[in-house]
Amino acid sequence: MRYFIGILTIFIFGSVFAQEEPFDVQAHYLKKEIYIPMRDGVRLFTSVYIPRDTTRTYPILMQRTPYSVGPYGAEKYKRRLGPSRRFEEEGFIFVYQDVRGRFMSEGTYKNMRPYIPHKKPGQTDETTDTYDTIDWLIKHIPRNNGKVGIWGISYPGFYTSMAIIDAHPALKAASPQAPIANWFIGDDVHHNGAFALTLAFDFFSVFGVPRPGPVNHWNKPLVKMPPDGYRFFLNMGALPNANRKYFHHKIAFWDSIMAHGTYDAFWQARNILPHFKHITPAVLVVGGWFDAEDLYGTLNTYKAIEKYNPGISNSLVMGPWSHGGWERSKGDHLGNIRFGANTSVFFQDSVLFPFFMHYLKGRPGYKNREALCFDTGALRWRTFDRWPIDYSATNLYLAPKGTLQFEQPGDSRPDFAEYVSDPAKPVPFTARITNRWGRTFMIEDQRFADRRPDVLVFQTSPLSDSLTLAGPLKVRLFASVSTTDADFVVKVIDVWPDTSKDFRPNPCGIRMGGFQELIRGDIMRAKFRNDYSKPQPLVAGKITEIAMTMQDVYHTFLPGHRLMVQIQSSWFPLFDRNPQQFEDIYRAKDDDFKKAHIKIYFSQKHASHLILPVIRF
Repeated sequence: MRYFIGILTIFIFGSVFAQEEPFDVQAHYLKKEIYIPMRDGVRLFTSVYIPRDTTRTYPILMQRTPYSVGPYGAEKYKRRLGPSRRFEEEGFIFVYQDVRGRFMSEGTYKNMRPYIPHKKPGQTDETTDTYDTIDWLIKHIPRNNGKVGIWGISYPGFYTSMAIIDAHPALKAASPQAPIANWFIGDDVHHNGAFALTLAFDFFSVFGVPRPGPVNHWNKPLVKMPPDGYRFFLNMGALPNANRKYFHHKIAFWDSIMAHGTYDAFWQARNILPHFKHITPAVLVVGGWFDAEDLYGTLNTYKAIEKYNPGISNSLVMGPWSHGGWERSKGDHLGNIRFGANTSVFFQDSVLFPFFMHYLKGRPGYKNREALCFDTGALRWRTFDRWPIDYSATNLYLAPKGTLQFEQPGDSRPDFAEYVSDPAKPVPFTARITNRWGRTFMIEDQRFADRRPDVLVFQTSPLSDSLTLAGPLKVRLFASVSTTDADFVVKVIDVWPDTSKDFRPNPCGIRMGGFQELIRGDIMRAKFRNDYSKPQPLVAGKITEIAMTMQDVYHTFLPGHRLMVQIQSSWFPLFDRNPQQFEDIYRAKDDDFKKAHIKIYFSQKHASHLILPVIRF
């Protein structure tokens, strides 16, 4: 059973596990600060924590990060080492490194620094920087056992992924967690070509501020946003106004985003997925079903490693977590939904810790699960021998009167539902007043949206049996638009029975009867429907197929629940507004934004539908 315990607020760099007696890091570890030279002469700032117990040898467990290895100073210690308390108690040589060009490291920083195949002498990328770092550590840090592991979440997850390409022989185990993989197709800067406005603006207004040289502190953000992000971005207007009003071309990567509005060589070079070849370390890929930032990166990193490296130890763990929630929360709930157990604690103790202990210390007993996934509806873990597992691709058709049916429409007459998409009044992505993208919107009650006239709602009758989906959700819409471009947002929702009881305690008065739990949502910018590199306009008034593959789910719709689909053409300000005219949106003017009359068809000839990955046990 699920219980409501309110909104979970997680600071991106913090940890909020249950209160426990603090571990005295300084009493057990000696800290050293080192500049490690790379093959081109650039030196990278590295903090090393060595166990004070000199009676045995230790493996190295490292993290490379653009987010600072602070605190800086030989006498200033981190309050916590490693992914969890068990690691620091067990004993490892912990290594933290500022990546090239960030904080105290020398060199020039590049976002998602591209991998260079067939390098010439002296050429460097993140694979060589990692290799050179490991090589130096193995040769110079006393009492290491010659084995190295690496882990990281989000951007550090990307550096973990890069580490396993052309890996150093001493690198035995790696855990890329919520890793970035492709910033145009599916990760946290774009989804299917649509620009993730709130996240990119908020992130790069701090992260993108240039540093004058090595610094031991964070830069101040260029913009202090008011609480109401929806109103802020609506008032900002077209994307060029971000520079005119706020950034003034001080954020180089923002300018790069604005200059590369298609999937061109700039973005293609930052796609890490084709380079996961000849992987030798054991890999444990970790992510959350409700990751608002890098769900794409997680799933596709695992799949690419599987594709190019059959037979290696490559495992996937997917839990009911937001971005990094497996390390920053107990994992017992997200938003208004509770999962019945401390899923993060289970993962840390029973999966991640044994993984590194096995490959770095030779500890027996590690159970190598190919895919360990949490069912977010039935609230249980299951182990699979591959992901995605075999499923039955089952069509679910949009039908008249806001219904969904498993039978294809038999009526040949054109039938449709319609709405007007007005960029001046975009559909919000959340009911909350917030200036951040947040994390709980990925599982938020959608009743705030289904009452809007510019949101189409379709739902099944109450289910008589359980319906389990495991794998990618695919969408095929047949639509006509009165203009030459539009966005299509599709949301898949679990509607709770009207008789569902409210949770206790219930301080915010959340009514669970009819709760519309978002399971998966995504956006497709229509001009990229055929090719992300070569956008094409819509023909005004012509029925056009819009296909989209949403990210995988593992969710059981229980008996008595309904499956709902909502369709809309804005999701603001999570994603930028589409002017609904075929143009380079990054150069749009305020008066370019037009209303669009949109029709979604569900006749026999133009049968809009979802393709569900249905499994049966």
